[in-house]
Amino acid sequence: MDEAPAHRPAAPGAAPPGAAPPGLAAPVMIVGAGPVGMVLALDLAQHCVRSILVETEETSRGYPKGSTHNARTMEHYRRLGLAGRIRSTGLRPDQPADVTYYTRIGGHQLTRIALPSSRQTMAAVARAGVADQVPEPLHRGNQMFVERVLYQQVLATPGIDARFGWRCTGVEEHPDRVTAVIEHVASGARQQVEAAYLAGCDGGRSLVRDVIGVRLAGQGEFGTAYMRGPMLTSYVRIPRLKDLVDRLGWQHIVVNPELRCTFASLNGDDEFTFGTSRSSEMAGDDDVIRLARLGLGQPLDVVVLGRGEWTAALALVAESYGTSRIFLCGDSCHLFTPTGGFGMNTGIDDAANLAWKLSAVLAGWGGPGLLPSYETERKPIGHRNTAAARLLTQSVTSLPIPLELEDLTPAGQAARERLGQLLSGFDQEFSSLGVQLGARYDASPIVIGDGTSPPPDDPHRYVPSGCPGGRAPHVWLPGRRSLFDCLGPGLTLLQLAGQADTEGLARAARSQGWPVTAVRVDVPEARDLYHADLALIRPDQHIAWRGSRLPDDPWRLLATVTGHEGRPADAGRPAQPASAAT
Repeated sequence: MDEAPAHRPAAPGAAPPGAAPPGLAAPVMIVGAGPVGMVLALDLAQHCVRSILVETEETSRGYPKGSTHNARTMEHYRRLGLAGRIRSTGLRPDQPADVTYYTRIGGHQLTRIALPSSRQTMAAVARAGVADQVPEPLHRGNQMFVERVLYQQVLATPGIDARFGWRCTGVEEHPDRVTAVIEHVASGARQQVEAAYLAGCDGGRSLVRDVIGVRLAGQGEFGTAYMRGPMLTSYVRIPRLKDLVDRLGWQHIVVNPELRCTFASLNGDDEFTFGTSRSSEMAGDDDVIRLARLGLGQPLDVVVLGRGEWTAALALVAESYGTSRIFLCGDSCHLFTPTGGFGMNTGIDDAANLAWKLSAVLAGWGGPGLLPSYETERKPIGHRNTAAARLLTQSVTSLPIPLELEDLTPAGQAARERLGQLLSGFDQEFSSLGVQLGARYDASPIVIGDGTSPPPDDPHRYVPSGCPGGRAPHVWLPGRRSLFDCLGPGLTLLQLAGQADTEGLARAARSQGWPVTAVRVDVPEARDLYHADLALIRPDQHIAWRGSRLPDDPWRLLATVTGHEGRPADAGRPAQPASAAT
């Protein structure tokens, strides 16, 4: 399946949009080069905006974290031209992504949630109908593998000044710029860096968040039970685990009265993450090996390659997503429990929202209301997604585990059958398409509503809708080209039917330097999905406006969706929002 080519930087000698004002090292400084920070830098580079990317680690991380790159994240990777490379990481193409529950890996299987392999998934995409909504399905590839792809792309991308092996030690905001002190970890050498804007992508213990005085608020840990407090995830090699199972899947989950734990496949062979509750008595690798063998049910060889501590059952969101020049992105503004795999993916969506707005403001076509809309749009999504993850966690932690579960008796057999039936309903954790694709910005000041109601927000079911504020519904175009591949780095006016005169909008765009491209979509299914002849799509693929004809004053339409609030610098127009034309 083809994916969109990455936008190319400006030619040498050209003055690219977003060039740094005199005296600044770059228009944007990014603190933290996890997946969110690297995607933000790459997205900015597509808009020809230079950035400085500062990361304490000397290279991409070699320790596993989450393995879920959801359908929306994969669409963003597609925009960056990286979806194919990322799909080549992780599980083998023919390895099913099954989730299987056991009393112990070598004991009784309780239930299996069958999920397709990557090859089967992409074959289904190739056969899907014109109006199929998932051009880039969820991918199971551990974050450490995907980060290597992002890291290599960052190093190869002109316009990204990648400072791996540097830490940010201080940040100060000024009316016209941000200054930061960075320190080379190995040598201790220090340097002051100036940028027009700064993005804190520096994780749950964010220095940037502390500097601007923002707190995380919400619900924290419950206690010490599994997925209700302190947890330990270990990177392990278990060569013979695959011999204990009928079919190696993605996750192998152990449930018994003595222990609850998870073995998640990393390479489709012998490497896994092993996750379990963390107690104060756990001293080192020997404890990990002991617990892993309890979960396996056999004394197999277990090699510990690394360990990481974290806290489950978190649903924390920053009270503010930033200031006028400093913004928070990813874990710096929301902390999740990992159930459902929503955390990193929400951060990638943050980066996509912030990147085009920073680019527009730096290029001169984004108005004073554009950057404030980042918090207006993304903070409610932070609350929505953390709540969805916490709800899934509560169903996992409240699971009843009978004491007779492992007994070789009729009572034990009956207990296993009852628990297996209950666990078979946990497939909702792995079918969260509504969370993945259903984020909406209905209350945004840069979205022009038309009086219609969006579909209900169902975490498990995504209903495509042309109602402004949501993700643009997808269609396959002739030649099996994705509609999303036709959307440019500016605004895109989709002409879905009819012969509407768009020249007035083109003139208004040219007069203010607003980048608008018109794309004709001759697919009847598209008109049926959008319920309008025209739709204006933002660079992050959300609908800004729709109608069957343009407003009488298209100037106001463009002014509103670009954050000018009806007041471009050279025109004294009244500050009235554009209304939808029907």
